[in-house]
Amino acid sequence: MTAGTGAKEAPSPALIFDMLMAFQRSAALRAAIELDLFRWIGEGNRDTKSLAERCNASERGIRILCDFLTLNGILVKEGTEYGHSSASALFLDPRSPANVASVYRFLSTPTICEPFDHLADIVRRGRTSLPGDGSVEAENPAWVEFAHSMAPMMAPMAAPLGQIVLEGTSDDLRVLDIAAGHGLFGIEVARQAPRARVTAVDWANVLEVARANAQKAGVADRYETLPGSAFDVNYGGPYDIVLLTNFLHHFDMPTCVALLKKVHAALKTSGKIAALEFVPNEDRVSPPMAAAFALTMLATTPAGEAYTLPELESMYRQAGFSDVAGHALPTGPHTVVTGRAV
Repeated sequence: MTAGTGAKEAPSPALIFDMLMAFQRSAALRAAIELDLFRWIGEGNRDTKSLAERCNASERGIRILCDFLTLNGILVKEGTEYGHSSASALFLDPRSPANVASVYRFLSTPTICEPFDHLADIVRRGRTSLPGDGSVEAENPAWVEFAHSMAPMMAPMAAPLGQIVLEGTSDDLRVLDIAAGHGLFGIEVARQAPRARVTAVDWANVLEVARANAQKAGVADRYETLPGSAFDVNYGGPYDIVLLTNFLHHFDMPTCVALLKKVHAALKTSGKIAALEFVPNEDRVSPPMAAAFALTMLATTPAGEAYTLPELESMYRQAGFSDVAGHALPTGPHTVVTGRAV
């Protein structure tokens, strides 16, 4: 049919093939990171021969890999030479302060990847195929890798989160950072509030990473650790602020409410809670990254979910919080959900 007739384009199977072959894109990007390809391109090695020498790889392999990355917008090609795209220069070159290449290590762990080989069975059962409690199994070593490798992706969110939770507070604060992981969020609060003291809760081996990051940030003298399960340890307190980052989505609503009640009991009157979450709209298909996160929770947890803001508001209120509000971060796909203890 000719243009201008108002006829719709005929359907194409391209989207189907694209989804079925999407594993090639992630595999190619992982391979390029492992070969340190983006470093060598950034240092001026542009032709196949020099890149193959630097990467200790075959010329044929490098040519095909670089062409594939060019097809997918990761690299650019002029003649027979390859260069950075704006995205790879900023986010994949190890010399860039915004480099997030390390995230591939956590996203490639068996905890994240293996369940997707059994997704049809998971959909039938409605829970992960991983043993025990999946990604939330006690002392899961995947969270040590998370603390090490995901910090560059989380770092841009730390400053705006700190500004949100510190608004309207004094400087002399006690802060509890639950599921601290790399510790960057509590550390950032300590940096923005020079008299704040932070207590971080997580598994002992994960807290070693957080403690090292606190030392690097110069706040170790105001940074304490409390090893153990967030559901079992005695928080102490009372606290002015409780951070609950990337945690609630791992559990069903009753479990979240029970945890939020425990948090409420550890806060001062009018103390503030701030959870960092992927929060989809009520249609559950937008925005794309927050909505898609629900599939990760289906694949890796017994009952986790990407909760909408009304669902989080309901959980907060059941736990005794008021003034619940969502604050979309400009630096990532997350929303900070705050509330006040009453």
